[in-house]
Amino acid sequence: MLQNIIQYIVDTVGAWGYLGIFLMMALESSFFPFPSEVVMIPAGYLAYKGEMNIALAILAGIGGSLAGALFNYWLAMKFGRPFILRYGKYVLFKEQSLQHMEAFFARHGHISTFTGRLIPAVRQYISLPAGLARMNLATFSFYTSLGAGIWVTILAVLGYTIGHNEAALRENLHIITLIMLGTVAVIVLLYVRLKARKKIIR
Repeated sequence: MLQNIIQYIVDTVGAWGYLGIFLMMALESSFFPFPSEVVMIPAGYLAYKGEMNIALAILAGIGGSLAGALFNYWLAMKFGRPFILRYGKYVLFKEQSLQHMEAFFARHGHISTFTGRLIPAVRQYISLPAGLARMNLATFSFYTSLGAGIWVTILAVLGYTIGHNEAALRENLHIITLIMLGTVAVIVLLYVRLKARKKIIR
């Protein structure tokens, strides 16, 4: 069953091309989260096969991520907190989740729109407190693109690197995803510890 789903995704990414990558990554960054791993890893694999240009695939992924993030940013800035809480429940977004995002943004400041892009379940919604705080749009776009660029590039290069083993890629994509999430968790933990150590020194 899982292999059929993965095959469908690979075929979909190949059929839709760069526009498909853009749209699916925009969904991944918006109120309707879509796993970026199952978009960018197959894109890297298709690049290995010569069916895509890896640089263009990465740019499409970054562009889509930024578009989805800007959508959330605009919603928060335009309609405010009550609107998000009122309608967020329809996409399983609770008030507690927004509180966590606001606390994360308050602790780390504008840089959180960069680090947040590397954290699962945070990267989809970190744009909301940025919009509520009316963060400078250019700064927001820069940090968002930088964080998304790192994540998207890692996934695409991973797909390209292991593209020589098509069977392994399709059978172990879920394992690869878990490894990626674990790697990100370690990076975030190191960042948090470094942040805490700086506070102690001060």
